Amino acid sequence: MLVELVVKNLGVIEEARIPLGPGLTALTGETGAGKTMVVEALNLLLGGRPDPERVRVGATEATVEGLFAQGDTEWVLRRILPASGRSRAYINGELATAAALSELGAGLLELHGQHAQQALLQPRTQRAALDEFAGIDRTSLLSARRQVDQARTRLEEMGGDERSRVREIDLLRFQLEEIDRVAPVVGEEVQLDQEEDLLSGALAHQQAAFSAVASLSDDGSATDLVARAMNKLADRAPFVSVLARLRDVAAELEDCAAELRGLGESIEPDEERLDQVRSRRQLLVELRRKYGDSLSAVVDYAAEARGRLEELTAHDATLAAYEAELATAVAELQLVCKGIGKKRRAAAAGLAVAVEAHLGDLALAGARIEVRVTDTEELPGAGEQVELRIAVNTGSAMGSLSKVASGGELSRVMLAIRLVLSNGPPTMVFDEVDAGIGGEAALCVGRALAELGAQSQVIVVTHLPQVAAFADEQVLVSKTQGDQLARTTAVVLNEEDRVVELSRMLSGSPDSSTARDHAYELLSSAQGERRLGTQ
Repeated sequence: MLVELVVKNLGVIEEARIPLGPGLTALTGETGAGKTMVVEALNLLLGGRPDPERVRVGATEATVEGLFAQGDTEWVLRRILPASGRSRAYINGELATAAALSELGAGLLELHGQHAQQALLQPRTQRAALDEFAGIDRTSLLSARRQVDQARTRLEEMGGDERSRVREIDLLRFQLEEIDRVAPVVGEEVQLDQEEDLLSGALAHQQAAFSAVASLSDDGSATDLVARAMNKLADRAPFVSVLARLRDVAAELEDCAAELRGLGESIEPDEERLDQVRSRRQLLVELRRKYGDSLSAVVDYAAEARGRLEELTAHDATLAAYEAELATAVAELQLVCKGIGKKRRAAAAGLAVAVEAHLGDLALAGARIEVRVTDTEELPGAGEQVELRIAVNTGSAMGSLSKVASGGELSRVMLAIRLVLSNGPPTMVFDEVDAGIGGEAALCVGRALAELGAQSQVIVVTHLPQVAAFADEQVLVSKTQGDQLARTTAVVLNEEDRVVELSRMLSGSPDSSTARDHAYELLSSAQGERRLGTQ
């Protein structure tokens, strides 16, 4: 339900904070006081088209906020309408699109007023009404349709026409032959780099090794010098520890000389092997240039290409399997469509009769309703196109709701539908529902709204005291004229103030004792009816 509505700088409303309770709430006030702006504010929260001219004169932007609660979950919807520039939408403080606001708001609040605001004019609303009346769950239809779409997508991904498929097969085979011919091994580039370095400098490496051996072991070499030092320190007690270390050095130098001699002898220039290594490295560079930044990426590409080639070469068998899968999915969809279409067509007349039964009490006694069910090309047989048509007067031709019914008549038709159906959004707003009616018809509309308010939150904008008297709460929207600009306020009325406001609505003279007596009687009678209705 809508817990609170805050409106700032919208039209004549400088700032209004309207707390709302469950059941039926009536918004009343003089013509031009700003009740329409409250409805406009709710329309903005539903993602409605913004009109910068609605921003209050002198303000840079208008703001509308609504706090909705459903169980333990709360949403704060916010719309900012600047005097110039694009509007902004927020959901729980996070920036959102108007479309996201509309999608969320559609499940929270339903607005019935001007033609542009009427949810009843939307084909999905009319179809949903028939589906609820017929007890239809569209889950199976959506699931079957999704299966068909997925099967078609798989077929489309099979590789296009035959020529394109053959060209792709040839290309993949060429690429795989090129990669397989080289047979790259992840990590081999490091080994090849080391081997090329060794072979390209073989003579220099060999010369360096033998030169180092000479420096370590020839006369006057490091080994010879260390031996001389050891002889000078022999049998001298102060140098025992140093002498031991020099023996270790001498042994290490001999080992190094022996190892260098062996390495130098093992290195042999091999121009043929060097050419092979360089050729191999160039082949790997070419593969990386074509198929990946690294050999690992090249190997991965080869695996993917091999899998794709298997798919394409097995095209005929796969295609047949996918076509069979699509045929099965289409057949299932057709079966589901046929079943849902049959239910919709069977229930259409019953829904029309049930709605018509309420129209007489809602000042549409001569109106007739027709629920037309037709197929769409996309879902043949399902009766997906549902249209509610109406003849407002006896003997008149049926026509679409948007062309035949006024705003008030549309609201009353929607009220009748909501009385027939139990599943609706948590909050419903009716504007103009009492347009062009009065007397007993107004009392009937008030009773119907109160009945609906017993199961949902209902907000009605009304000029009729007979309707307002049935409300659980009454909010007075009033306008005062300041020095420069008018200012609108919204106040929840207590019992005594409701009598005063109903007196004004009855006679235009809230101070009249006769009007007050009548207002009190009207309020007592309406509330008494409500109490009896709940017993």
